[in-house]
Amino acid sequence: MPMAKPPPSSLSHARTPLLTRRFVLLASVIAVSLSLGFFLCRSAASCNPTATSDASIQHETVPKLVLVPTVHDRSGNPLQFMRNKLVLLVSHELSLSGGPLLLMELAFLLRGVNTKVVWITYPKTDEANDVTNRLEHKMLNHGVEQLLNAKSQEAIDVALKSDLVILNTAVAGKWLDGVLKEKVHKVLPKVLWWIHELRGHYFKLDYVKHLPYVAGAMIDSYVTAAYWKNRTSERLKIEMPKTYVVHLGNSKELMKVAEGEISALREHVRHQDLHVGKEDILFALINSVSRGKGQDLFLQAFYQMLQIIKSQKIKVPPLHAVIVGSDMNAQTKFELELRNFVSRKGIQDRVHFVNKTMNVTPYLAAIDVLVQNSQARGECFGRITIEAMAFHLPVLGTAAGGTTEIVVDGTTGLLHSPGKEGIMPLARNMVDLATHVERRVRMGRKGYERVKERFMEHHMADRIADVLKQVLTTSKELS
Repeated sequence: MPMAKPPPSSLSHARTPLLTRRFVLLASVIAVSLSLGFFLCRSAASCNPTATSDASIQHETVPKLVLVPTVHDRSGNPLQFMRNKLVLLVSHELSLSGGPLLLMELAFLLRGVNTKVVWITYPKTDEANDVTNRLEHKMLNHGVEQLLNAKSQEAIDVALKSDLVILNTAVAGKWLDGVLKEKVHKVLPKVLWWIHELRGHYFKLDYVKHLPYVAGAMIDSYVTAAYWKNRTSERLKIEMPKTYVVHLGNSKELMKVAEGEISALREHVRHQDLHVGKEDILFALINSVSRGKGQDLFLQAFYQMLQIIKSQKIKVPPLHAVIVGSDMNAQTKFELELRNFVSRKGIQDRVHFVNKTMNVTPYLAAIDVLVQNSQARGECFGRITIEAMAFHLPVLGTAAGGTTEIVVDGTTGLLHSPGKEGIMPLARNMVDLATHVERRVRMGRKGYERVKERFMEHHMADRIADVLKQVLTTSKELS
């Protein structure tokens, strides 16, 4: 069904014209960031471990997890021991979603110490598009040695002689039987399985039946790890391997932009792209547009916030909702529902849809509050959350999944329940931050401090280095 073109005020494009040399230079810095928040993974049942230490989370919630310590003062690159090793990365797709982009980031970290990195995508379609071409060029430019067809004999040969095979996401498990077949037992002892998903349909024995026999599993949050441990044991009757929790970290490129002078970029995006005023207050949800990410409930909460402001005659600057992650070409049923809601409520001048993009940093510079509204079990981790906190933004998030391990309720942001019962609490939280500038500033500052303390690239590199060392040792023992 064709979708009517939205009014100009409600439609923005991801690529904004840069008017000065300053913007050209700045764009060249931020374009290399792989800091998308478009994660496919969901997270587990509501939990708030921010009140306790990581160690207590490990022992009370997920007893069999391996605690991955953060070492802050190591000299040199912690991944140096991976020099000249051969690593095969297996992705279920090559797209702008969080899983593939995160695996690409790991590939670049490994290439930084001269690890030999080969990438395969399973299943890889013959239909190339602009996105996959750009991502493939980016990997080749960063020194990834080969991009192989996952079903080729060459891919099998690399798997057999590699030092480490990293399966990215549960879906990538289909490659083990689908391609390796009778040779799978030779590869399993050197597999590190990096899991990001929590949606129920990923819990299929066909996908993950080899989990007990791999060298280790790596998961982005404690809540997610607990969920996988319980569900695999109870529903699939298999045991998880030794499991490591590794929180993600912001890239150096993103931090360079966030900690720089962003006022010109902020003004440019607001004026040229979103067409909003300098003092207007922007609430943004930056994620792929889907029901699981909660854009519909976000817009309902935004409308309720406007009603509260109006009924209580509260004086505030103009308020706007920004949704970054649309697909202007797909015209999905869900996105049509969103646009119809906006039209029906007469808030076209307050809501702005932005096409999905590899580079979200201009929008993080332009907005005032991030809304992380992922539904059901929430996000596995939610990379966009720590990216927003790097920009001194408070976060309004669902009290579910990995978000509860990032956002400190009442300190770096405010949490609300997922589902329809969370609409009015989110609306009230939006009113709260719209009417208390000093609270927004304080929460943003506390969020930035938390990022610097826990969620930087060097934290992530240290944690991954510890995991890879242990997995390589386990691999030798299993072999």
